[in-house]
Amino acid sequence: MTFITLGIHYVKPEHVDDLLAAMRSINEAAHSAAGLLKIGAWRDILTGRVVGVSIWESREAFEAAQQRIFAATADLPFDEWEERPRDVLLLEEATLPPFLP
Repeated sequence: MTFITLGIHYVKPEHVDDLLAAMRSINEAAHSAAGLLKIGAWRDILTGRVVGVSIWESREAFEAAQQRIFAATADLPFDEWEERPRDVLLLEEATLPPFLP
């Protein structure tokens, strides 16, 4: 069952490049992590928000890699770069009931 992390950043326009550089560092640190399927950043064309997404084989794989991945950016001033705190979603796959016609 896959596990997805989603970080929605309300970045100040003058710090978009700073945030993207930090996300690049996170991506590089995560690149060799066991269980990582995909990682990247997207920009919402309507609001300018930057969204970081990572897709993992499991929650356990993410948890095993989390500390190493985020260590490189622990001292960065995200609170200065963002208009408000980011939203973080940790998403487990939901089991849906069977579809009944």
